[in-house]
Amino acid sequence: MLMPLSDKKISVVVVDDSAMIRELLSHIINTAPDMEVVATASDPLLARERIRETNPDVVTLDVEMPRMDGIEFLRRLMRLRPTPVLMISSLTRQGSDTTLTALELGAVDVVAKPTLDVSNSMQAYADEIREKIRIAARARVRRLPAVPVRAAPSVGVMRGNRLVFIGASTGGTEAIHAVLAGLPADCAPVLIVQHMPENFTQSFARRLDGLCAMTVKEAEQGEAVQRGTAYIAPGHSHMFLVRAAGGGWRIGLSQEEKVNRHRPSVDVLFDSAAALAGRSAVGVILTGMGRDGADGLKRMHDAGAFTVAQDENSCVVYGMPKAAVAAGGVDVSESLDRIAGRIVDCLCRTG
Repeated sequence: MLMPLSDKKISVVVVDDSAMIRELLSHIINTAPDMEVVATASDPLLARERIRETNPDVVTLDVEMPRMDGIEFLRRLMRLRPTPVLMISSLTRQGSDTTLTALELGAVDVVAKPTLDVSNSMQAYADEIREKIRIAARARVRRLPAVPVRAAPSVGVMRGNRLVFIGASTGGTEAIHAVLAGLPADCAPVLIVQHMPENFTQSFARRLDGLCAMTVKEAEQGEAVQRGTAYIAPGHSHMFLVRAAGGGWRIGLSQEEKVNRHRPSVDVLFDSAAALAGRSAVGVILTGMGRDGADGLKRMHDAGAFTVAQDENSCVVYGMPKAAVAAGGVDVSESLDRIAGRIVDCLCRTG
């Protein structure tokens, strides 16, 4: 669990049109010793007044609300009064597409709206809400500039059977977009773990596929790894590299226990890269809280892979990259806008 920022409690405004959800979230937050709900609002117009009155550290925001939808409210909030926002969304295709738009606009993270049977796992749900509020309170809040859609130059002949492995968490959806947008259509295969609810990863992959030169898809068990394709780990499974019987590589998926409290786990992916790809791999760790991927990146580095961490100034949360640097597994730290170039340079390097 994250330690409190200070003796001062994290102040939260809860915005949701459901009185039941407002009451549930308020109970979850107020029973934690390091945070408190300072106001609630049933719609964005009331929320605007409550935020102005209380100046909260974090806002929890529903997506679908009366008088003004959550996305439009978030757009205005981030323009006029940037504040860490945790989106509360239903796990549907429409909800996930909308929530991805919210992350583009600057929301820190998303958590599933509780269902009627949430009492069966109330403690786990409460722990998730509290932890994401703590993370949001530490996040650098800014709307990232739009990533230009451009055709990256071909990498031509790559050295060996190269592979790229990327791990990210909080703030990672836009960071991954920025990296993939800078890679050419014929790039070496890219395998990606982003900590994200399971019903969101397919929408995330589909969204990136329409914005990047590479093909982007949600990974499937046993599929061949192809040049020019980026594979997003499904939100319900660990993803790892498998050597194909006739040569080449395949995707492996597993629903084994969580690693570092995550499934998919970046460490699981990076460990497979270290064991099988060795010097043919490029490892990249992006913004995120915690240390998932730090040890795996160190093992990749020790196996001869070239490794990159996103630098502190460009991270929403400088947790995972910081842990990777401290573990001694990072060859170079780079700002987000330079990471794609580093990857391409490495893929084309002959020495």
